[in-house]
Amino acid sequence: MSLTIDLEVKQDVLCIRLKGELDHHTAETLRSEVTNAIEKYDIQHLVLNLEHLTFMDSSGLGVILGRYKQVKQKNGEMVVCAISPAVKRLFEMSGLFKIIRLDESEQYALQRLGVA
Repeated sequence: MSLTIDLEVKQDVLCIRLKGELDHHTAETLRSEVTNAIEKYDIQHLVLNLEHLTFMDSSGLGVILGRYKQVKQKNGEMVVCAISPAVKRLFEMSGLFKIIRLDESEQYALQRLGVA
């Protein structure tokens, strides 16, 4: 299975919705699409909706951490929402929740960022 990437800009927030598998085959595509959108639309915050992400490996974590650093340099924030149990466990084991906030829904994440 491959990865479907849906990007939507809402003011200075980029909503990233992923469906499928984020692994070493798809990580580079995600990295380049998100990096280009951040630069093109002057994005400050990222909302990562992982509701339909069925699998992620360490290369996926690397892409997410890299985009986190990219928005952090702009004093922005990254929020993960609607995460599946398997992917949530990977985030917990990697320690990413120490730096990236987890919200229950995309709508709630956008409200907390002042965009909804």
